[in-house]
Amino acid sequence: MKIRSMQRLLAVVALGAMSAISPAISQAQNSLLNVSYDVARDVFKDYNPKFIAAWKARTGETLEIKQSHAGSTGQVRAVADGLEADVVTMNQATDINFLVTKGLVAPDWAKKFPNDAAPYSSTMVFIVRKGNPKALKDWSDLARTGVSVIIPHPKNTGNGRYSYLAAWGWALKQPGGNDKTAATFVGQMLKNAPLFASGGRDATTTFMQRGQGDVLLTFECEAELIAKEFGRGGFEVVYPSQSILTELPVAIVEKNVDKHGTRKQAQAYLEYLWSKEGQENAAQNYIRPNDADIMKKYAAQFPAIKTFTVADTFGGWEKATAAHFKDGGSFDQIYQAK
Repeated sequence: MKIRSMQRLLAVVALGAMSAISPAISQAQNSLLNVSYDVARDVFKDYNPKFIAAWKARTGETLEIKQSHAGSTGQVRAVADGLEADVVTMNQATDINFLVTKGLVAPDWAKKFPNDAAPYSSTMVFIVRKGNPKALKDWSDLARTGVSVIIPHPKNTGNGRYSYLAAWGWALKQPGGNDKTAATFVGQMLKNAPLFASGGRDATTTFMQRGQGDVLLTFECEAELIAKEFGRGGFEVVYPSQSILTELPVAIVEKNVDKHGTRKQAQAYLEYLWSKEGQENAAQNYIRPNDADIMKKYAAQFPAIKTFTVADTFGGWEKATAAHFKDGGSFDQIYQAK
């Protein structure tokens, strides 16, 4: 027990250090901490100055915003263990619901903002080597012999869970598809995964910088971040025949904003994500905005793709998590067989 406690403590310290967060337990009233997932790093790096300027014009207050980014599930566990986030901006509802069980987020968090508190969305795509040498066009190709798949850990990351469910959902929707055929297909795909990355950015580094794998499974928006960091000459984006809609929810950490006296700032910070400027920032970072006018303006960078949701295909995140990612669920069964 002492070893486990020390490991958890070190994980929290590492997250804080990685994000350059002040070690002070409490924050000043004019400071917010946004704890988020890996791939959203650049989204909020661009968004925060826009909101700071808007808030300054509105209130005269100069606000400081700090960011913390890592694998989504690890992030919410860090918040539960004491990382004093004012807001969480995640890539799946299940992580925010975890904070509900810890008494940190309101049970009705999804009703406190429009669109079930998801200001924008994305989908899962394939990143392949330039020229697509393995001719990977759809999910079925990822189970072929000789194909190496890079994917974040499905039990510990939102990116990995979405990739897993996207593959499972695709298999379900094939002629004669059912949970048995889906499990067989996903098992074959995971046999082609030489390792599980710790998060979305780690998966990208593994694929692009370390040169491992034939295909990277990731959010659509990650492709543009890869282009910015590594250039456009080394990869291509492949849109499968259908994929999962990844809704990206946000929430106020009630206990912490009351402690810090930052409720009004936190509320405004998240509300601004639905503003024209907030929606445009999302589109500029290749995240699909909810605002119809902004989406139309940036339509050329969002190819049409048939999508399904966690709700309509798996009965919602609670059922999906219980069936696939809890101990003894489908992932454990498949991985043990691997």
